[in-house]
Amino acid sequence: MNTLRKILAIGLVGILTACTSDFEDINTNPNRTTVGDVKASAMFEPILYNGANAWQNYTWYWNNELIQFTAFTGGGTRQEHRYFIGDQNWQSVWNLYTRYTNNILHMYDLSVEQDDQSLQAIALTLKVLYMSNLTDMFGDIPYSEAFQARDGGTTEPKFDSQKEVYEQMFKELETANNLYASNPVFIKPTMDGMYGGSMEQWRKFNNALYLRLLCRVSGRTEMNVGVKMKEIVNNLSKYPTFASNEDNASVQFSGADPYRSQFTNTNENSFTSSGRKLTEQVIKMTVLTDNFGNQTYEDPRLAIYGKKNPNYMVNGVNAWKGTIAGCTEAEQSEADQGTSWLNAAVFCRAEMPGSFMDYAEVQFILAEAALKGYVSGGESAAKQYYEKAVTASIEKWADLGQYSETPVDITEEHITEFLASDLGSWDLAANKEELIANQKYLALFWVGMEAYHEYRRTGYPELTIGRGTVFNDYILPTRFAYPNTTMATNNANAQEALTRMGGENNMKTPVWWSKQAIESGI
Repeated sequence: MNTLRKILAIGLVGILTACTSDFEDINTNPNRTTVGDVKASAMFEPILYNGANAWQNYTWYWNNELIQFTAFTGGGTRQEHRYFIGDQNWQSVWNLYTRYTNNILHMYDLSVEQDDQSLQAIALTLKVLYMSNLTDMFGDIPYSEAFQARDGGTTEPKFDSQKEVYEQMFKELETANNLYASNPVFIKPTMDGMYGGSMEQWRKFNNALYLRLLCRVSGRTEMNVGVKMKEIVNNLSKYPTFASNEDNASVQFSGADPYRSQFTNTNENSFTSSGRKLTEQVIKMTVLTDNFGNQTYEDPRLAIYGKKNPNYMVNGVNAWKGTIAGCTEAEQSEADQGTSWLNAAVFCRAEMPGSFMDYAEVQFILAEAALKGYVSGGESAAKQYYEKAVTASIEKWADLGQYSETPVDITEEHITEFLASDLGSWDLAANKEELIANQKYLALFWVGMEAYHEYRRTGYPELTIGRGTVFNDYILPTRFAYPNTTMATNNANAQEALTRMGGENNMKTPVWWSKQAIESGI
């Protein structure tokens, strides 16, 4: 505890995201090394815990608004759901991912000097976690020459193509997997709030992340991802991956300062009721309604994700209502009346875990892979993977149901009922690929930026773009633009990257792995 406090005090990681009202104030120079010659193990804790909080914050602040889980319709101060996003925002996102990677690489260098193979492996896994999000947000990025300024190298690194970035990330995940396989010892297991120092579970996370990134680029035939997916699935002794929710990459917070969740001191008003509300998109995907407007059935996770507005009734019964993502200011007042809220009782707890990746996501990846023939088994196997994925997601959220104002109890019968319903049934779905993507979208609720990434990859779920999204010409952002400082200090390399991506430095140029880029032949 004392070590962690000292590290936080000197700004080791350079970011504390606990104050959401000052979200943009976290910017610092990502190329400046702020740490000295400390023990590699001393860097691990703040990287892990602060990183998990940053993940939660980005879920709430960016992902939910972009992908229509929520919309800030409580005023004009936040307009991300209308795509009113500019340079300060791009700079903040760019800096967060690069700043964490910079510190992770410093931890790696120290772990090499100190012959700590456990932290070498973990550092490579975490580096890929952060850099994959950087490239998925911006497209082509510096990778092979990135962060060399730490050692007196170039301050104008070249931008690698996204294909090259992914190939390098795959190599680093392979290296990490081999390091984990050597059974290194994590020196202080109590410092690891995710896996308690278990190298076996860190290895599973590394390879689950591998599957996530293989899935991300699966639309690009030149990546030939089926070969690697088959190798992983058919050789779990070499590539162990998540086998149950016990393996979920979730940081567990004790609730004691400073091991507390991002939203510990956030009240319901500032968290959701005065602004961010659940959307029509979420409600229509989780609630069945009859011809008279009565809500006849709901996804058992919905009452954990959110809570009904007590003032909204349908035929005399309290019901779910979603606000309109991307609505105009003129539509805002009506759209907001009676809207359901995020479940602050669940999310605003000191012990609320921070999730990087879940077992459910792995099963959804394999369901899609089996359906498309990347792995063996065909539709029969795809159905089994799909049902395991949905079950795992519901069971994960079921564990959190006890914290709702009115506790939510989900049983095996509820899961069976959902898998037989019009919402979740494999057999009743005409489009199996869409079913997998839609249920994966719902399972990715509160998992970083993943739902946003997946929407651009698959085109699912079908979103309605509101009439108020004029700021990006009624186009859901396809990427974030390179910050002005990047364009000013590394212009030639950034311009080369934009030319390669086939567009301008804006939020309309698609990233290489996206459905839009593939279909347009970019």
